[in-house]
Parts: sequence; C-alpha cells; structure tokens
Amino acid sequence: MRQITIQPLTLEAFAPFGDILAADGTADRIINQGLCGRWHDRAGLDFGPEGRAGLSIFKAEPRALPLKLDLVERHPDGSQAFVPMSLDPFLVIVAPDDGGRPGMPLAFLTTAGQAINFHRGTWHGVLTPLHAPGLFAVVDRIGDTPNLEEYWFDDPYTVVSP
Repeated sequence: MRQITIQPLTLEAFAPFGDILAADGTADRIINQGLCGRWHDRAGLDFGPEGRAGLSIFKAEPRALPLKLDLVERHPDGSQAFVPMSLDPFLVIVAPDDGGRPGMPLAFLTTAGQAINFHRGTWHGVLTPLHAPGLFAVVDRIGDTPNLEEYWFDDPYTVVSP
C-alpha cells in the first residue's frame, strides 16, 4: 500500500483546498460590550445557483491510525464546512484534481479549535474524527440536484503519523 504522512494543518498548505476556521491572532472586531472577539467572514461558502446553505449535525465513529484510505469524494455544487463540537483534533484528507480524478492525497491534522471549509469541487476524505464523540456541525449545500462524486482507489493508501 502507498503511504501518506500526516502533516500539520496550515493556511498555506490547505489554501488550494479550502479555508481554515480558527480564532488565531487578533480578532477583526470586538463586539458584545467588548467581551467577544469576532474573526469575521473566514470561509468562502459557495452553494451554487440551485442550492442553499444548510446546517446539519454529523456524529461519526472515531478512526484509528494507521488509516486505510480507499475512497475520496467531492461535491461539485457546493462547499462543505466541518466545525467540531469538541476540542479534539481530527484528520483532514484532500487531493488535488487531476483531470477529473483525484491526484496524490495529502493528510492534515487539525489542532484544538480549528475547523475547515472545503472549496466547491475539492476531492476529500470522509469525516475522520480520531476521538469520541465525533460530533460536528456541518454547513453545506442543500438542494434537489445530486452533489456527490465518489472515487475508489484501486491501490489504497495508508495514512500514518509522522
């Protein structure tokens, strides 16, 4: 099996695939009587002309490393944001598009307090919490047309810790 080594989630490395949502650095605004920092408009939410934003709750079973990666998916008509409802890190797997198929995957590990938003059409692994409860708020496209493409690797990858 081919191997992918997990790397830290950084703005620069993740930029081609989506946005990182975190309260890093100085807040853009101070609100609520000076008691709350607001990191404003951090994700490029994109639901296409025939969709709308929806907020759902996902509860995924925690996974263990090393992880077998045999499937990625993408949503051609909408972005998809995953906001953990705990401070546990989770695994984020993405792949560049290579002529309509996924290219070489990358694996990132979030830190406590980080969430992510996949750009529309980004190849990505399924939701991969590493700790219970695996509870996430998910903002994605709601619509009547199909919005899921899956790709199964003939030769799976193994995702490992550094």
